[in-house]
Amino acid sequence: MELNTSARPFLLSGFVCLEKAHHWISIPLSAVYTSILLGNGILIFLIRADHNLHEPMYYFLAILATTDLGMTLVTMPTVLCVLWMNHREISHGACFLQVYFIHSLSVTESGILLAMSYDWFIAICNPLRYTSILTNTQVIKIGMGVFMRGFVLILPPILPLYWFSYCRSHVLSHAFCLHQDIIKLACADITFNRLYPVVVIYMVLLDFLIIFCSYILIFKTVMCIASGQNRSKALNTCVSHICCILVFYVTVIGLTFIHRFGKNVPHLVHIIMSYVYFLFPPFMNPVIYSIKTRQIRSSILQLFSLPRSRT
Repeated sequence: MELNTSARPFLLSGFVCLEKAHHWISIPLSAVYTSILLGNGILIFLIRADHNLHEPMYYFLAILATTDLGMTLVTMPTVLCVLWMNHREISHGACFLQVYFIHSLSVTESGILLAMSYDWFIAICNPLRYTSILTNTQVIKIGMGVFMRGFVLILPPILPLYWFSYCRSHVLSHAFCLHQDIIKLACADITFNRLYPVVVIYMVLLDFLIIFCSYILIFKTVMCIASGQNRSKALNTCVSHICCILVFYVTVIGLTFIHRFGKNVPHLVHIIMSYVYFLFPPFMNPVIYSIKTRQIRSSILQLFSLPRSRT
């Protein structure tokens, strides 16, 4: 099998049937991209600069923010080039690299949410051993394991893309490259590339199942706390993480159902759901933690030289 060196590039697509409105559509998208970069960037800076935030929970949050930044930086250039300048061409190599990072970071984000649920599980169900279990070294190992799983797991379906021939239309259906779009254009046996993503989806769903089970144990432990005030405080500490879990997995499940079973759904709905998946979690995560986490809220107020919150 020889490497496909075809010079004919893929063509990205914006919002079909709304091409004349691309410049207007780019305004809110640019605002969202800017908010994501600022929100996650500030979050990472605060966790690094504020010694009060040097705890496993915030280290995992910094990893989550880094993943969200990575996803944004991977998709933003091609989207804005299509909307601003109608620059639709993308080389095979650049497209496959974008596919690799998009899907790897998606799996990585699921793994980070799983690691964060483990952090909460230890903090609430085994608080006396928390500092001995989740040491800085252990957090680094978990973080590296999560990234390695995401980037290794996605390699098998990506590598064959370089050897496939693409004799059909070279027009992709989004302003960024996705694996499911590219294999539709391939003139080759794509059986493996059709089946392997199902394995990845089940892996992500397994993450969600483990998170769900861990929270059942967490709630069971919290309900055994005698003091109603302490019980309420313990539950409130989990709210921000639960919100991030719902934001991520609801969009994942929604996008998966649209792609798998939405053949009769208008193409514009597919496009909008893709943007919701790529933009909503990175946009909401820093907002959720800034509102619901007192330590981060206090650090933000201190950063902008505002009076500290007394709540």
